[in-house]
Amino acid sequence: LDKMLAAIGLGRSGDAPVYMAPVIPWNPPQNRDPNAAELAMMQPFLERHIALAAPKVLILMGNGPCHAMIKKSGMTRLRGGWTEAAGVPAIPMFAPSYLLTNPAAKRDAWADLLSLKARLKDLT
Repeated sequence: LDKMLAAIGLGRSGDAPVYMAPVIPWNPPQNRDPNAAELAMMQPFLERHIALAAPKVLILMGNGPCHAMIKKSGMTRLRGGWTEAAGVPAIPMFAPSYLLTNPAAKRDAWADLLSLKARLKDLT
């Protein structure tokens, strides 16, 4: 993820650092996606966390964050376009782990990164 962000001039430090936060603050057993009960339990905390961080945009990396924030899943349909989550512009993107096992999706990920870069430029 750090390399992906660095490719468009972003990182975890600098003038406008990227702040990363998980949908839930623990890893579910067997590395499964969070279930509906876990997501519902954490939703108020997640929304408050976003309000406190006050991001310009949200990057929803994978199905879990998309399901939690916009109540949709299916990354091949969702990625490539902008939506809104918690009152903030949001872009669904493939998770880095997906890109490691599906290298053909890297072209789409690059297009999403360029869209992110353009949106951030428009916001400044």
